[in-house]
Amino acid sequence: MRKPMPELRAAVIGAGRLGTLHARKYAAIAGIKLAHIVDLDVERARALATEVGATALTDYRALAGKIDLVTIASPGVTHHEIASAMLTASIDVLLEKPMAETLAQARDLAGLASSSARILQIGHLERFNPAVVHLHSIVKNPRFVECHRLAPFTERGTDVDVVLDLMVHDLDVILSLAPSEVASLEAVGVAILTDRIDLANARIRFQSGLIANLVTSRVSARRERKIRFFQPDAYISVDYEARSIQMYRKTPPARGAQFPTISAEQIEFGEGDPLADEVKSFVAAVRGRSTPAVSADDGLRVMDLTERIKQVMLTDSVAP
Repeated sequence: MRKPMPELRAAVIGAGRLGTLHARKYAAIAGIKLAHIVDLDVERARALATEVGATALTDYRALAGKIDLVTIASPGVTHHEIASAMLTASIDVLLEKPMAETLAQARDLAGLASSSARILQIGHLERFNPAVVHLHSIVKNPRFVECHRLAPFTERGTDVDVVLDLMVHDLDVILSLAPSEVASLEAVGVAILTDRIDLANARIRFQSGLIANLVTSRVSARRERKIRFFQPDAYISVDYEARSIQMYRKTPPARGAQFPTISAEQIEFGEGDPLADEVKSFVAAVRGRSTPAVSADDGLRVMDLTERIKQVMLTDSVAP
């Protein structure tokens, strides 16, 4: 007879919109005791803690010795400080994006996770989007990728620039589907409503020959989240929000015909729950002491590329 899994004690740091969603997911997982909600705003922490049956705290340092795993959903500029403390306290961490404010901070966190033998999963949620999951079976040797991630302005996420706030999603998807070293890149960014870059464009040439063009804005009049792949045998368009794929495939010409034919296919994935899948994946990695679905190394690759993009924006030149 299989022994029941031991209960794991969890906490969520940050009781804002994203932290609230994480807390609800933990509360729904068997074998998880959501023990604490942490937020500097005590009333907000208490309100969420009451909803999910946890205890409210205002100081994340009080979690040491009380929990086994934690989601950090605080502002990006605090990620290094808080995640460092959690890893040092032997707590496994699901760290929302961005991994850190700088590449140096991200490297420090990855080193801490390794030296302390802790799980560090990075919260790149699009990896769990069912449409993106399906891409792994159909994206083959893409030659060009085009991304548009546009959103109306909100104050959420403005502690970092739009590259770390939004572009990281698409960079992670591209690197997970077509891993290659960067050969060169061009980038431009503009601060519009904040003192940080709010609109960015990056054009990246990879050593594999793939070229990626990314347009990201958090000051758009409309909302759009799409990525398109062009490869020798197909054009694949993904709508992240609709969780759908439109695919056009090239088939060999029929006997006697001069040109190939094009067949179209629309794939719908329904609602799904990527965040629940992300949290469950993290819990499984903690229980199995296995490499998480989005590892610290994955996060470092994205952070390295964001740093290079921002350096080019600052120098207004092409990086070798």
